[in-house]
Amino acid sequence: MAEATTAAQTMGFQAEVKQLLKLMIHSLYSHKEIFLRELISNASDACDKLRFEALAKPELLEGGSEFAITIDADATAHTITISDNGIGMTRAETIDHLGTIAKSGTADFLSRLTGDQKQDAQLIGQFGVGFYSSFIVADNVEVFSRKAGEPASAGVHWSSKGDGEFTVESVDLEARGTKIVLHLKEGEHEFADDYRLRSLVHKYSDHIAFPVRMRKSDKDAEYETVNHAQALWTRPRTEVKDEEYKEFYRHVTHDYSDPLAWSHGKVEGKKEYTSLLYIPGRAPLDLWHREGARGLKLYVRRVFIMDDAEQFLPLYLRFVKGVVDSADLPLNISREMLQQDASIDSMRTGLTRRVLEMLAKLAKEDTEKYATFWKEFGAVLKEGPAEDHANKDRIAKLLRFSSTHADKEEQDVSLDDYVARMKPGQSSIYYAIADSFGAAKSSPHLEVLRKKGIEVLLLSDRVDDWLTDHLREYDGKSLRNVARGELDLGAVQSEEEKQAQESLSKEHSELVERLKKSLGDRVSDVRTTVRLADSPACLVLGEHDLGAQMRRILEAAGQKAPETKPALEINPAHPLLQRIEATSEQATFDDLTMLVFEQATLAEGSHLPDPAAFVQRLNRLLLAMH
Repeated sequence: MAEATTAAQTMGFQAEVKQLLKLMIHSLYSHKEIFLRELISNASDACDKLRFEALAKPELLEGGSEFAITIDADATAHTITISDNGIGMTRAETIDHLGTIAKSGTADFLSRLTGDQKQDAQLIGQFGVGFYSSFIVADNVEVFSRKAGEPASAGVHWSSKGDGEFTVESVDLEARGTKIVLHLKEGEHEFADDYRLRSLVHKYSDHIAFPVRMRKSDKDAEYETVNHAQALWTRPRTEVKDEEYKEFYRHVTHDYSDPLAWSHGKVEGKKEYTSLLYIPGRAPLDLWHREGARGLKLYVRRVFIMDDAEQFLPLYLRFVKGVVDSADLPLNISREMLQQDASIDSMRTGLTRRVLEMLAKLAKEDTEKYATFWKEFGAVLKEGPAEDHANKDRIAKLLRFSSTHADKEEQDVSLDDYVARMKPGQSSIYYAIADSFGAAKSSPHLEVLRKKGIEVLLLSDRVDDWLTDHLREYDGKSLRNVARGELDLGAVQSEEEKQAQESLSKEHSELVERLKKSLGDRVSDVRTTVRLADSPACLVLGEHDLGAQMRRILEAAGQKAPETKPALEINPAHPLLQRIEATSEQATFDDLTMLVFEQATLAEGSHLPDPAAFVQRLNRLLLAMH
């Protein structure tokens, strides 16, 4: 080995890495062997990257265009060596890739750690810790790497005992690529066994598209390929076992849990491509990070082109993982070209349809799995009707809600379920929106509907206002917000009830005028209600006003919501309204009127602009009672 061109440097890991390493070293992780899956997966990515780079710069291959991953075990020295002839790393990249974690969601992951080792071990599998999983079984890890196309003197030797520091020095390396040497901990020596490693390659890495090679025997210098070494999606569906599909999912996502469903298909004709799409079993930690990585792995004629190709699926399906392999796209396609290529639109349409069909099948055939899907990703799917008008009806069929039918928080009511239970003469699908399930369930706007046995959907996800703005009808039935405009119960209300409502309105017209005068420009109108049975009053939005939930979202984002005034609907049969009607003293009348208005504001989940004035007013009225 030539003299190092740069002296050895000892550096500290990034704080997040230190935390992660501590977790690895003291881990109770039950699947210790995943370190091999993670390292082979990284080696495969490195080969993929070089194969892609070499399309434009063939000289990077340095005369060796056959890619392979090699595993050597030394039972005497208790070491495992994993080598690849992929892209390799420069000194700076080694420090950057192995000393820090740039992965979005890292902070979320670390903030979820509880200190309970078993629970934390579950999270390790969910996060996919890549290279750092080496420290589950090794107490000293060495990495030798040289970037393809760089001179032999540009090699780098990285080493760490996982104790918070690592050392980097430059060395001469003849071969491009990366070699990782694991010095196994006491108690983990079983992994330096040829048979054990082969069985792990079969279990976790059979689908890797590059050959994984091992010596034929301890005494044999010749290597043989121990995996299938064929891209799984190129094989006929009938030949691929469920366990292989699941293992490939783990390779693609680094998620240790099983997927809920997958769809493997080939499209032939004008556009030819193969896709293998998965619905994960749980949401990634960065699902709500708008800038988080999303999209499919893109291959062109089995050559890896890019990770996270987001142009093939709409944003509301950002949870879908998998690969798409096109027979038609140019090998030098870039992200910019993907955005402008017309053929991408037809692939996007086809892949979107395939995902929605897969979800429809899951909902029909396995309600338990679909309930899991909905719990993890339902709020994301609700973005669909606004984003994908062409598939609005397909998405609407997949939506699930809470409702007054069961009055439980679990969202398991489909729009088809609701329509099947509609009352004779009912022409609308009614829903209530609030910031929480509890607030929606106890909303005063539901009172008369509950009394008549009319089901109401209870919406409390942040996205629900946005959803109902774009999903105005389903199966010919309009969706009606019970807190918006005048409530028309149509044929569900008898003629006698309508007449009684009209006479009530006339009988209390003087009270309505007095209330209007007292409240002034705080409200757009005051009227007697058809909505209420037990509450004294409620606030009602104008037909085209912004909902309270959407208003709060805009304000939280620092945007000014347009000024609107609600209408106040009163229940003249309520004792509090009767008391107000009988009050002749103007100051007390005004106090009671404001109190009813403020109560209605609180009941819909809004904040009072002047809570101190509300308290003073309430105190005045309480003292006047004695």
